[in-house]
Amino acid sequence: MASLDFLHISLADQCLYGFAQGQLRLRLEISTARNGAGELNGSGCTPRGRHQVRAKIGAGLPQGAVLRGRRWTGETWSAELHEQFPGRDWILTRILWLSGCEPGVNRLGPVDTFRRYIYLHGTPDSEPMGVPLSHGCVRLRNADLLSLFDQVPVHCPVQIDEAACPQWAHISVN
Repeated sequence: MASLDFLHISLADQCLYGFAQGQLRLRLEISTARNGAGELNGSGCTPRGRHQVRAKIGAGLPQGAVLRGRRWTGETWSAELHEQFPGRDWILTRILWLSGCEPGVNRLGPVDTFRRYIYLHGTPDSEPMGVPLSHGCVRLRNADLLSLFDQVPVHCPVQIDEAACPQWAHISVN
């Protein structure tokens, strides 16, 4: 599978768009922050602006692997496990850890995306996509994340903004 060289996340569309050589190659439904857009630490918001994938965590783990503190707990998500820990913010399968690229906007100080632990990560398949429900991260279906993880290199640019992307919404993915 070819590597993607740019990701665009639209908060309005609740979609992630992946590009390679200037062509749209991937469109995935996502779930961003219930609290909307924002950069402040503790806000529970999804940060906007230019970012990069700073670290990739979880290669080789099973689909549905439960991650806490960026480490596998040895558990794999199940409905029974979910009932045992109601209200847990499930981070599953893989993590693409983001770092802001704009000092004072999403990097350094109280707006630092990396220090806020903002990830692209898997979530239980029982959770809806296309609806903002996260605590700031970008949630994806586990199967989608597995595919994306292998296509995204470390330092891949990621743009997150509030604008809808109608120019990409109806283009078929190559």
